Amino acid sequence: MELNDVKIVLKKPIFPVSAPLQKYLRAYQRDSKLPITYDDLLQFSESFPIMDKSGKDSLWEGPIYANDRIEDIHNGLKVIYANLKASGNLRIVQHKYIDKIEYCTFGNTHPFRIRIVNRLNDVYDYFYVKRADASRIYGLELEEILSPNQVNYLVDRETLIEEHIAGIPGDVFSKTYLHKPEYNPTRIAKEFVKFNERCLVMLLGDMRSYNFVMQITPDFDDIQFRIRAIDFDQQFYEGNIKVYQPQFFKENFPYVKMGMEQLTDKTYLQYQQEEKSSILHCVRSERHRLKDLRDVSNTEVLTSAENIAQLKEGMAAHFEDENYLACQTMTDMIELNIKNIIRQVKL
Repeated sequence: MELNDVKIVLKKPIFPVSAPLQKYLRAYQRDSKLPITYDDLLQFSESFPIMDKSGKDSLWEGPIYANDRIEDIHNGLKVIYANLKASGNLRIVQHKYIDKIEYCTFGNTHPFRIRIVNRLNDVYDYFYVKRADASRIYGLELEEILSPNQVNYLVDRETLIEEHIAGIPGDVFSKTYLHKPEYNPTRIAKEFVKFNERCLVMLLGDMRSYNFVMQITPDFDDIQFRIRAIDFDQQFYEGNIKVYQPQFFKENFPYVKMGMEQLTDKTYLQYQQEEKSSILHCVRSERHRLKDLRDVSNTEVLTSAENIAQLKEGMAAHFEDENYLACQTMTDMIELNIKNIIRQVKL
């Protein structure tokens, strides 16, 4: 593994949801008519900063709404949660209430984080209301199709609803949990290699440690780890190939260092191959959906011609494959990644 920090200089624009993408979302049950929109939640009069456990600014704010709007907002958010979790069955929110609405001023989509609580047992859950961005939706779909993870989200025109992805933030895990004696460092290193491979195949960028979480599952004889992306804003936008390789971000150096200490070249290549085989299995299972997504995304402008030109040069050099130079879109490059995996696995 290498380390050579990558900088993302310009903020990515938000791309609107096109009519063909809306049709795709309808076909795969991702669209929903929502009672509350992102713009509705923006209508707060003032807000207060929310501090973390250490007393530092968390970059989240608590919006304050007019008294005559709070009930409608809370009722609407409960309906959204029912749509997200139970296909609109309102019985699941019968004993729930909205405990918190928090607004983030950091990032591209400026999300609202909603905490909903069951008053019978105080068990709570989170979900997010965001401004819909086509790049992010394509990232969510590719995560659903090509990764071992399932994602749950809904779209209503300019509003995107996302389920909370549970886990320990990658930056917190690297500082606090990475070297716990009961954790097998080889398993953590293996997971980072596989995550790195998956991001490059899907062209999911900016996977710095605070943009993914570590999920920990105790098994009968050891502890299993899985890294899950939680931020899909930088889906096939940037031209620098290193943006799509988590190993190059300085924030991920603890994981890179562990990999260098725990893995040999042979095991590194073995874990890459395991991830490619997993992706191939997903492709075979979801080939029709993947084709539909490809056909839609190939009609859209989701980056600049300069970024496409830079990335196909980088991909051609990285894989030593001049076929990348013929790619016209970011989608073409993902398709070529998948075709190359199919060829390699069959060899």
